[in-house]
Amino acid sequence: MGGNLLEINNQTITGNLYTVIPDLLYNNLHFLLATVTGTHGSAPQVPGSAAIIGENGLIAGTVGGGSVEIALLKRAPAALNQNTSAWHHFNLGHDISSEEGSICGGGMRILVDAMPDKHIGVYQQLASDIKLRIPGVLATYARSGRDGKFHIDRTWITASNKDSRPAQFPPETKETASAMLKRAIRGECLEISLQEASATDGILFLELILPRPRLLIAGAGHVGKALAHLGRLLDYEVIVWDDRSEYANPGNLPDANDIWSGSTDEAFVDFNADRDTSIVIVTRGHRTDTKVLKRLISSDAGYIGMIGSRKKILIMREQFLAEGWATPEQWDRLHAPVGLEIGSKTVNEIALSIAAQLVQVRHSKTKQHG
Repeated sequence: MGGNLLEINNQTITGNLYTVIPDLLYNNLHFLLATVTGTHGSAPQVPGSAAIIGENGLIAGTVGGGSVEIALLKRAPAALNQNTSAWHHFNLGHDISSEEGSICGGGMRILVDAMPDKHIGVYQQLASDIKLRIPGVLATYARSGRDGKFHIDRTWITASNKDSRPAQFPPETKETASAMLKRAIRGECLEISLQEASATDGILFLELILPRPRLLIAGAGHVGKALAHLGRLLDYEVIVWDDRSEYANPGNLPDANDIWSGSTDEAFVDFNADRDTSIVIVTRGHRTDTKVLKRLISSDAGYIGMIGSRKKILIMREQFLAEGWATPEQWDRLHAPVGLEIGSKTVNEIALSIAAQLVQVRHSKTKQHG
């Protein structure tokens, strides 16, 4: 489920791998969709990791690289030519003397779908919902049939349609997907083994797909611009605000998904920051920092960080508490000075320290909800 940068007709597409499938199909590309459904022991990727593989090799994503990916790439031409889907089990416990085998010591199960076009409607709805920030569960029912072929069915389940279930799907699909939507743990995947009279070997694989986390950067100067680039690489939906139009433009911010300008009152009046939103305040000065923080400190954002010296932060704290702009609890969750202590000096190093803290906080929240 990792994010990807994919160029189609000279346009770069970002986001969850599944959301780009309709664009690939519209461009008449013939490809396999490979998804890690399960692992044991040490493995190079986690369940939900996916790759799009064409006749000439890897197009986007990864299922771990190394010998596993090489094996899939070798099998791809035949699978594409015969439209043969499969569920592969890989042993990663080869001896260290093996030239091509992996010595991770674990194992991986990878589902290869040779006919993703069969479910283009599912991927279209998935992409549409994720763009609207509607989470869902991609349910995949895969099994070996009596005809000797491997059959794959998929459906997209959201809070609005969770009470319906395609007839061919196992009965536990609805209840399990509903529980995943309620937990909302980013990256959660469940692989349920099935043994039925009509299927000698099969699985129900459920993937929770959430909209990309948002990164709002207040300030489009050097640090803001560098952080926008790193945020894009880390698969954030990057929004950058600056009240200066000469900075708040695509020419200065090529990595931003959205660019805002205008006053703080105009820009943030309708902004709804949830726990999947990170806010970093790196404006040109103390006064603008104050205006932005005053607007956003009481939001539900999962992370708020602000650049500045310790002396500046202390003065601002006293002002915010004295004026009633923030409670002590709201102030204490502020990361200020922003970023991890890595001895950063340059603009790019400062941006890196902030990005590292964003990753640290993101994963700590995942552990808390897990």
